[in-house]
Amino acid sequence: MNRNDVILGIVAAVLVGFSLFVSIVVPRRRPDFPGRSLRVFVLVSALLVVGMLTAVAVLGESHHFASEGGESGGVTNQPPTATTTATDTGQQTAGDPAAGKEIFTTTAQPPCSSCHTLKEAGATQTLGPNLDEVLKGKDAAFIHESIVDPSAEVASGYQPGIMPQTYGEQLDEKQLADLVAFLVEATKS
Repeated sequence: MNRNDVILGIVAAVLVGFSLFVSIVVPRRRPDFPGRSLRVFVLVSALLVVGMLTAVAVLGESHHFASEGGESGGVTNQPPTATTTATDTGQQTAGDPAAGKEIFTTTAQPPCSSCHTLKEAGATQTLGPNLDEVLKGKDAAFIHESIVDPSAEVASGYQPGIMPQTYGEQLDEKQLADLVAFLVEATKS
């Protein structure tokens, strides 16, 4: 749990606590509530809701895909083989297909090549879908989502939950970008 999660939790707890207090405790003590204090009640309620929405907008953006290495977005002048992957924060991370091949064949645990067929990697396993077929022509965003959230769209003929759900946590942002760049290159139409 990171600092942003703690702050979001505190803001949410304050909002929920206020809501419960106003709906359960206050009516028992003051049956005429809100009465003359309606304006104050509406103002405090509105401020708490705006505070919660602001906290989610500001702190929730970088929740899953914040760059650990301080990489910045908007990479230009990249080599023609590099693929740029958009993250939830809107940043762009350039990937290196050669490094992505290494991740595909050995770094990821279990290695992607232990379950999938992919000609470019010399992989011939059939536990998972043939990536030469299912990723052909797919864009980087689709491939990225397929790695970090494999249950979002499951290939026809395969059951959900077979692919490990941990690659998004196991691989850092650069490794994910490299793996995506490799898969985009390897499965071009």
